[in-house]
Amino acid sequence: MSAADLLLVGTRVRTLDPARPWASAVAISGDQIVALDDDALALRSGRTEVVDLAGAVTTPGLVDGHLHPVFGASSFQGADLSACRSLDDLRRALAGAVPGEDGWVVGWGLDHNVFAGGSIDNTVLDEVHPGRPVFLRLYDGHSALASSEALRRAGVTGPREFEQRSEIVCVGGVPNGMLLEHAAMELVQAVMPVMPAAVLRERLREVLQGMAATGLTGACVMDAEDNSLEAYADYEATGELPLRLRVAPWCMPGADVADVIALQGRGGRRWTVEAVKFFMDGTVEGGTAWLEHPDCHGTGTEAFWRDPAAYTKAVQTLAEARVQTVTHAIGDAAVRHVIEALENVESAGIRHRIEHLETLPRELVPRLVRSGLVSSMQPCHAGYTKADHSDEWSQRLGSDRAARAWACRDIVDAGGVLVLGSDWPIATYDARHVLAHARLRRPPGSSEAAVAPEQALTGLQALEGMTTHAAYADGAESYAGRIAVGARADLTVFAVDPVEAPADEVAGAPIRLTVSGGLVTHRG
Repeated sequence: MSAADLLLVGTRVRTLDPARPWASAVAISGDQIVALDDDALALRSGRTEVVDLAGAVTTPGLVDGHLHPVFGASSFQGADLSACRSLDDLRRALAGAVPGEDGWVVGWGLDHNVFAGGSIDNTVLDEVHPGRPVFLRLYDGHSALASSEALRRAGVTGPREFEQRSEIVCVGGVPNGMLLEHAAMELVQAVMPVMPAAVLRERLREVLQGMAATGLTGACVMDAEDNSLEAYADYEATGELPLRLRVAPWCMPGADVADVIALQGRGGRRWTVEAVKFFMDGTVEGGTAWLEHPDCHGTGTEAFWRDPAAYTKAVQTLAEARVQTVTHAIGDAAVRHVIEALENVESAGIRHRIEHLETLPRELVPRLVRSGLVSSMQPCHAGYTKADHSDEWSQRLGSDRAARAWACRDIVDAGGVLVLGSDWPIATYDARHVLAHARLRRPPGSSEAAVAPEQALTGLQALEGMTTHAAYADGAESYAGRIAVGARADLTVFAVDPVEAPADEVAGAPIRLTVSGGLVTHRG
């Protein structure tokens, strides 16, 4: 056997391979693991890069099961409003926001809880920036606030009908600035300045390098921007992507399924289109989650697809074409419909997925697991809720449904496949925080009470959610998600053991090395 390109020594290796749970050295040639332990040491030569990890713990490379790199890099810009906790905080943040050269004030990360259960409208925007176009994305990515001037420029003067579940919120027939879901937001986005390609490329570079620094080696990408595929190709024209990206373009109501089928297989050296993203509903806070019973405002009883049967036909068409589907389903009615649409299809080795599952009836868990569908959840989303149910998400659902928040442990204990992710830019992309939050059910480092603590995962279960389960969901379990001879060389090296160390410690632990497909993408 030829000499190794990269040799990792001085490390405790958690392989997650039942046949060989532990190792002490890893040899890599090209993009593959070629040897372990003494066999690995024997492949050292003068050209081998040897990295002594001084006792650090190596695991299979972490994979984020759900994020939006181009959407985050291009749209979550301007004033960071994530620290706002009240309307006065919002006023101060907007007063300090600097308009762009185009005159627009933009911001992101605004929490619904800032409005304390009151009307979410553009009053503060118009008060602080009268006569100026302002566009603020709420943290959920499914809603935005637009000032009166922004609405005027977009020609938005009243309610409209959309093919999808989307709404221009109006009071007395007059828009109040709240835009729910994609079609409504796109009306204003269409008149906003477009980020230059060079700026997007640099922002994307910073984001992906930052992700690699938290241990991420790959991700399932849910971008829908028209320029997202071009952005990845543009990136590779000047360098290597720090993460392997598996892209799922969107299929919206009224779209031709043939168009997204035609995109399958498109890609570059380290990105490829291998799935299709659907929406069955929106968000709880926006009142667009599809619920079996109305929320406290009497909303939440409509699907994102006005005709749910059309969704069923679309996903079953893709299943017949052996294309993986991933469906956003937050409310209990949405989750139930996705299960019903896909539980009896012939999978042919394709693992269809449900994303988010924020409130899941206990009696639906066994059916979900029997269906073979992969559950994809984002533990950090629970950070927007409170254990006492005083937050907007819990108030809308009511205590009974709020008590079923992010039922991760129920799914795993029932034998289900659970993939973990961040949903960045909705929550932090820091993979260490995803692991920690899954165990703590509260933000790492905080003194807040845990949200539904009985749903906490163990350290091993959390790690599996970003490694072995992620590989299974992608149909890659034979060569990824574990450290074994012949497996793809995706490795994350922690300063502490992510399974045994306290979760709060894992959240801040240095990442010593990240290797993605044999490429060293981070050294710490």
